Amino acid sequence: MTKSKPTSPKKASTQSFIGIEDIRDDIMLMKDFSAVTVLEIGAVNFWLLAAEDQTAMIYSYASLLNSLSFPVQIVIISKMMNISLYLDYVESLISTQKDERTKARLEDYREYIKGTVKKNTVLEKRFFFGVPFNPLELGVTGIKARGFGKEYIFSRAKISLYPKRDHLLRLLAKVGLKPTVLQKQELTELFYNLYNPSATGRQLAPVDTYTDVVLTSG
Repeated sequence: MTKSKPTSPKKASTQSFIGIEDIRDDIMLMKDFSAVTVLEIGAVNFWLLAAEDQTAMIYSYASLLNSLSFPVQIVIISKMMNISLYLDYVESLISTQKDERTKARLEDYREYIKGTVKKNTVLEKRFFFGVPFNPLELGVTGIKARGFGKEYIFSRAKISLYPKRDHLLRLLAKVGLKPTVLQKQELTELFYNLYNPSATGRQLAPVDTYTDVVLTSG
């Protein structure tokens, strides 16, 4: 009796671990046929504000959240910054600088940055609002949402999400924040870098030019 040779297990691609089915415009369709639109909020240097302005922003933000009549998800992504490329850029400025006074200032600045990184952990923080769409919003037929097809779900998700998105944009602007609606390119790059930490903020070619996108780690 011949013994079959053991075979190595198949390696699952990154896509099998991601709940995203498709992205069109600014709408992400998930594998359970729910959907979400994502807003990125520009950071505010809160500690540079006057005490009165800090208090006003806190109360305005709390009032914003309490006024919402639909669910949102708030996500903060925090990761250590790799400033090696920036230091290389400063080094290139120093090497090409002919004015000795400017060169000395750049060298002092380089040492200041190096010292800051050694003493403190430098973090990059990004802030997001997610506005979700649940297929159950379609009523009892939402239970069988997959049977309607992606085109129908995308169209119904836009009808549901766009008024909520625009309302949230107006409220955030009143608070003094700068929201941006992430489109297909930005959403793809966001998740690519989340699942590929070594990519360090890599920008991808226009995603519509890909015929087949495969995400791999490392």
